[in-house]
Amino acid sequence: MTEGPATGWVPLIVAVAPNGARRTKRDHPRLPITPIEIAREARAAWEAGAAMLHLHVRDDDGRHTLDPDAYRAAIAAVRAEVGDRMVVQVTTEAVGRFTPEEQMAAVRVLKPEAVSLAVRELVPGADDEARAAAFLQWCRREAVATQYILYDVGDLDRFNGLVARGIVPERHPFRLFVLGRYDPPTTGEPVDLVPLLARADRRADPWAVCAFGPKEAACAAVAAGLGGHVRVGFENNLQLPDGTATDSNADLVAVVVDAARLLGRPLADADGLRAAAATWR
Repeated sequence: MTEGPATGWVPLIVAVAPNGARRTKRDHPRLPITPIEIAREARAAWEAGAAMLHLHVRDDDGRHTLDPDAYRAAIAAVRAEVGDRMVVQVTTEAVGRFTPEEQMAAVRVLKPEAVSLAVRELVPGADDEARAAAFLQWCRREAVATQYILYDVGDLDRFNGLVARGIVPERHPFRLFVLGRYDPPTTGEPVDLVPLLARADRRADPWAVCAFGPKEAACAAVAAGLGGHVRVGFENNLQLPDGTATDSNADLVAVVVDAARLLGRPLADADGLRAAAATWR
């Protein structure tokens, strides 16, 4: 991704994660579940400054699913609302239900524009590396933009090894550092970035942050100030920085956009993100 005009900054990618795999409308009445709800929330987030939608879909019982048809329905609804003005990133999150083989099969059938992959789920052990390497090479050939989810320093160390051995094939793999947890409930803190960035090899490779809880915006602002990218949304946080409940995902995006303006950092749009992803492969 090229530098913004006269700023020296790489444009900031703001991704929105509007629902996640676990939360329901009991957690927030505006949590989008249906394709139409997701599409409307995506449009509002795009209008607020998001360039990418991190998409989860549900089955008829409201459970997280990797079903390609469910993804296709949601993606079609999003495209009807925003066209190509957002990159749509699907997830292979297992949530204790899906094997690595099922995760990879779903992506091969769907062939999405972009996908997020949890390293500890996709490559849980050494015996899984050859299968994962073939899958990741397929993603690269098919121009499926990959993002690698890393939950802690152990994940990062393992990931660095996979990169060094060529299991991860991208020239510049895109990493997402997760700060905080669902279980046990743990709020992400900006200081949580320190050990991850200290152990991150290949400093020129792109990285992003998402964080659990009301410190989400603080973590995002620190990441933006250090040259990283950000993901915000109901998947990880339902509160504004002052601790009050947020009305929408777009409000969470707007907080990060305001921080970017204070930094003088321009925002990436979807076309800029696509162009950058092509160079990362």
